[in-house]
Amino acid sequence: MTTATMRPIVVAFVIICWIAGAVYGAPYYGKFLGKLSELHHGVSGEVYAVDGRTLYLKDFTYDGQGPAAYFYASTGRTADRSGFRLKDENGSPEVIRKYRKEGVTLTLPEGKTLNNIKIFYVWCEEFEVNFGDVKIPRNFDYPRPQKIDALKGVHGISSDPIVLVDAQTLLVPNLSYDGEAPDAKFWVGRGAKPSPQGIRVPDENGKEVPLRRYDHKTVVLTLPGDLTVFDIGHFGIWCEAFTVDFGHVQIPSNLNVPPSLKMLGVSPQSKLNCEVLYDDLAFEVRWAVAGDSIVLQLVAKLEDREYMSFGLSGDDSRNEMIGGDVAVAWVDRDTLKGSAEDYYLESKSQCTGRTGACPDNRFRENSNDVRPLNSAMVNGYSIVTYQRPLKPSDEFDRQIHTNRSQAVIWAIGPLNERNEVSFHTHYTKSDLFLDFGRPAKWNCPMPEAEQPSMRTQAPPATTTAAPSRSRNTERRRGGNRKEAPAVDNERSASRTRQTERRGNTKRGNNNVRAVPTPAPVAKRNAWDIPSIKCYEPEDGVFYAQMGPTGGKRGYSAITGHVGWGISWYINGLLIPEINVVRGKTYTFVVEGGFDPEIAAKYHPFYITDDSVGGYEYKTAEEKKNVRIFAGALVAKDGTVKPTGTGRLCHWTQQGDLEADDFESFGAYQRTLELKCDQGEPGVIQWTPDRNTPDTVYYQCFTHRYLGWKINVHDSCDEQTAASEPEASVVPAPDLEESPSIRIETRFQKRGSSLP
Repeated sequence: MTTATMRPIVVAFVIICWIAGAVYGAPYYGKFLGKLSELHHGVSGEVYAVDGRTLYLKDFTYDGQGPAAYFYASTGRTADRSGFRLKDENGSPEVIRKYRKEGVTLTLPEGKTLNNIKIFYVWCEEFEVNFGDVKIPRNFDYPRPQKIDALKGVHGISSDPIVLVDAQTLLVPNLSYDGEAPDAKFWVGRGAKPSPQGIRVPDENGKEVPLRRYDHKTVVLTLPGDLTVFDIGHFGIWCEAFTVDFGHVQIPSNLNVPPSLKMLGVSPQSKLNCEVLYDDLAFEVRWAVAGDSIVLQLVAKLEDREYMSFGLSGDDSRNEMIGGDVAVAWVDRDTLKGSAEDYYLESKSQCTGRTGACPDNRFRENSNDVRPLNSAMVNGYSIVTYQRPLKPSDEFDRQIHTNRSQAVIWAIGPLNERNEVSFHTHYTKSDLFLDFGRPAKWNCPMPEAEQPSMRTQAPPATTTAAPSRSRNTERRRGGNRKEAPAVDNERSASRTRQTERRGNTKRGNNNVRAVPTPAPVAKRNAWDIPSIKCYEPEDGVFYAQMGPTGGKRGYSAITGHVGWGISWYINGLLIPEINVVRGKTYTFVVEGGFDPEIAAKYHPFYITDDSVGGYEYKTAEEKKNVRIFAGALVAKDGTVKPTGTGRLCHWTQQGDLEADDFESFGAYQRTLELKCDQGEPGVIQWTPDRNTPDTVYYQCFTHRYLGWKINVHDSCDEQTAASEPEASVVPAPDLEESPSIRIETRFQKRGSSLP
C-alpha cells in the first residue's frame, strides 16, 4: 500500500469529525506559514500547512458581515478575482459564516498543491475586496509523509521501509512475523533502543493482544493517547513478558510530517459514536449529529463486489426489513471509488422495476438523500463516509430521532450486475436499537484512544529508574577474572535510584513498571532430561550455550512457563538440573553472546536466587529481593553489570522434523548442530558456600525464563558413581571458522541405545 492509498482513510475521518465540529487546541498544526494580514471585517488568525493540499487556520476570526466572502487561493502573487474558491471546513462551497477564534481545516481543490499556489486569502466576490491574506514562500517545503528504515529482526520479522504518515500514524508495509512468540507487541519509546519502559502500540485493529502471524501484510498503526513521533526515538516489535527486542527502527529527529487529526483538534473518541454491528467482518457504524443532518461512516472487511448497508428499521420498535430506510455502500477495488446510495426496502426481493429493495431513485427521480463524502480501501477494509438529513425528505425516508432509541437494521451481501443489492449473506437477526442523539460513546476498537488494558495489564509503576545496559564486550578466556561473591542489591538499588536514565515514556517520564508474567502452562508429558550429578563433570567445568526450547515437551513442560523460542543448554542438555557441592569451585564457559546492540543474541549468564531471570529489566523494588552469586559486578555508579558474556554458540536443529515429532530428548538432540560466531567464550567461576541457598538458578541477565535450577548440597557421595550406568559422550562438531569446544554430554543408557 502506498501513502497515496492511505490518505483516503485520513480524509474520511477528517470529514466526519469536522462536520461534528470537534475542534480543540493542539500544540502542533503543521508548518507555520504566517499570520493573516488584518485588513477588513476583523479577519485574523495563523495559517499552517498540514500537508501539500491542506491548510489549518488557528484562531481564525471573521465577523461574517461581508456580503459574499469566500476562502480563496491563487497561483498568482496577488489577491484578486483570478484566484479560485476553497470549500469551507464542512465541504460547503457557500459564503463563509462568522468565526470567532476557531480552528478551521481547508483542502485545496484537486490538482492544486502548495507547490503551485502563491497566496491564500479571504475574498469578497461582490466588492472584489481582500479581507486578509498570507503569502506562500517560494519552494515551500510542506509537511509530507516520510519513509524511514525497514524492520528486520528475529522470528522472521521483516518489512518494507516504514512510512510515518503523520505525527501519530505509522504505515508498516509488507510486514512479516512468524507469530511464534507468546507476548510480542508493537512497541515505542524514547531513546534509540526498546526497553520494558516503552509503550505498547495497539495493533491495526486497536487491540493490545500478542501479535499474530503476519505474512507480507500492510498494517496501519496509531500511537496511543497524545503520543507523537516527536516524543519517541524508536519503533519495533518487543516481547514484553520476556524482555526481548525482536527488531526495531530508529525514529529520526526534526521530522517534517503532517500533524495527526487529533493534533488538529479532531477527537473521534470524544465526539463520535461507534457500534460494532458484526464482529466477524469488523463491521462498524460511526456517526455524529451535525445540525439538521447526520454524518455516518461504515467500515467492514468485505470481499470484492460486496456491499454493506445500514439504516432505520421499517418499525421504530422492532427489527423490520419491510419499509426500511437504509444506505447501501461499497468501494470498487479496481478504481477505489466509493458509493453510498439511499435505498427503500419495499419488499424482501431484489429490485425489479419499482418493487423490491431498490434505490430511492428507482421509485422517484432526485429522491436520493444520501450524500457520499469520502471512501477508502485500506488493508481490505471498505470505508465509506456519507451524510443524510435527520428529517424525511420524501415518503421513502424515515425520521432519525435524537431524543430516543429506535430500531436499526444492517446487511452485507453481493452486488448484482447493475451494482444493486442481491440477497444478503449476513443481516440483523434480532432487535437492535440505537440512540443517535446520545452523548458520544465509542464502543469499537479505537486505535487513537489509550486502551483500558494499558492501565490494567501492568502493575503500578514505581519511580525508580532501571540500570543502563552494560556494553561489556570482554571476551577473555580463563578463570582469572575476579568475581564478587554476590551483588549487594540493597546498595546497588539505592545507587540506581540516584542514576538518571532516559525515560521511555512521553516527555521524560522516568517511571519503571514491572514486566508482566506470562500465563503458566501445565507441566505434563515432559521429556526426561537427565540431571547433572554432583560428581560430574569431574573438573567442574560447565559449557553454557543457547538452543531451542524443544516444543511442547521441552522447556515449557519442564518448567511450567511458556518459553519464547530459546533457552540455556548446559553441556549439551536442555535446561538440566545441575547439582553442586558447597566449597567446590565451578567454572562456567559461557557462549551466550557478547554484543548488547543485538539484543535477541545477547544473553549474559548469571547465577541467582531468582527463578525468573532478566535482572536488567526488573524494577528497583524487585531487585532488592534478588541476590546474584556469579556473573555480575556492581560498578562505581551503583549499576549492576553482567560479566558472563562470550561469543554466541547456538544448538540448531537440522532436518525437516519438528521438536514435537520426537518421543525423547535424546532423539531430538541427535538432530542438533552447534553453530558458533567468531570470537572467544567468556568464563565465570563460582564457589557455593554455607550462605548459598539450597536452590539457585542459572539465568540470562537481559531476558526472562531461559534457565533452570541448581541444587546446592553440603556433600556428594561419589561412591554412588560406580553404580551409575555407563555414559555416552556426544562431542560438539568442529567448526571451520573457529575451534569448537568439546562438550561431554551424558545420557543414562537404557538398553543399548540412547533414549
